[in-house]
Amino acid sequence: MTNNESTATPKTRPIPQEAFDWYDEYAHGFIDRRTFMARLAGLAATGIGMSVLTAALLPNYAEAEQISFNDPDIKARYVKFPSPKGHGEGQGYLVVPTGLEGKAPAVLVVHENRGLNPYIKDVARRLAKDGYLAFAPDALYPLGGYPGNDDEGRSMQRSMDRAKIEEDFIAAAKFLDNNEKSDGHLGAVGFCFGGYIVNMLAAVIPEILDAGVPFYGTPATEELRVNVRGPLMLQFGELDKRVNDSWPAYEQVLKENGADYVAYVYAGANHGFHNDSTGRYIPEAAELAWSRTIGFFREHLAD
Repeated sequence: MTNNESTATPKTRPIPQEAFDWYDEYAHGFIDRRTFMARLAGLAATGIGMSVLTAALLPNYAEAEQISFNDPDIKARYVKFPSPKGHGEGQGYLVVPTGLEGKAPAVLVVHENRGLNPYIKDVARRLAKDGYLAFAPDALYPLGGYPGNDDEGRSMQRSMDRAKIEEDFIAAAKFLDNNEKSDGHLGAVGFCFGGYIVNMLAAVIPEILDAGVPFYGTPATEELRVNVRGPLMLQFGELDKRVNDSWPAYEQVLKENGADYVAYVYAGANHGFHNDSTGRYIPEAAELAWSRTIGFFREHLAD
């Protein structure tokens, strides 16, 4: 079932839609930085300041912290995990509720195509604040980890063997599911590339993944999609044509599989609308999508 939302509308911005489309092309490797900046310069020449454009499109992670790493309700640390079919060893950001007595449901948090940046770490903290055992692996760990800026992180991730990265996330999911603090219920939430990873996990480890929430993620390969049974909650931005074009065929397979799924499309929202570090962020849509995500996990990660 797909639900088109009209309740979440973007704030008025002086930024033309093509600028957001160009950023999506740049962020996903379809154009290089020089081409992207040249296009922005062309817009700037029409009267929109370059500083306005870059502030709206490029991340400012100082704005992405909703839950401080010093919050007394959580405890965060980095832990390593084995990945024999991937890069041999991985590392991730594990966040545990400090008041946890016994065990809790676990949620894997999967970053975009640029490594474990501050926004994704904050998402993990938000989940722990809500009582979940949250684990956010860094695909860039074999190369030294997220480098501190998205441009370099994107180049690093693009240089890596994608099949091994996927195996690292499969290994991370199994590691989390077997964590001593996990109660045996496993969820996953991911954004962009991470949304793809959640769809992939739903296809390759359906017996382990109890609930998946891909935000604007493309589906697994066609030969794997037949394995997806859900439950899945899929989140889409209305203006995200690149990802949305993949949805009708995927939905048809989910229907044929008899999969348990629900999908939401947020009006006026671009790819990345949940990321509160950029101008693509739409608070109303992001908050609604996140409240639905937490509700979905509460429903499916409980006895």
